[in-house]
Amino acid sequence: MTYGYIGSMRTRSGRRDDVVAILLSAAGSLRELGCRSYVVGLAADDPDTIVVTEVWESKEHHDASLRSPGAKEAIAAAMPMLTGEFTSRETTVVGGLGV
Repeated sequence: MTYGYIGSMRTRSGRRDDVVAILLSAAGSLRELGCRSYVVGLAADDPDTIVVTEVWESKEHHDASLRSPGAKEAIAAAMPMLTGEFTSRETTVVGGLGV
């Protein structure tokens, strides 16, 4: 079953663009790991919140991607710029444009 993940993270003031750059730099290699869609967005109501929407072949593909050296490196680089305020929602993707 196709797996969806929607998460948000709050950055320290003034660090949003730095975290966005880290997130986008990793996007190029995700397709080969089983990612169908990876969208990084900015919250309209909060200048420090980033929302990431992902669609994966499976939850196992998503979980494996987080163990990759590139993901570990990106997470380590971003963590000092985050406040620790996160939200997440797992979904079962049933269709739509782009999936």
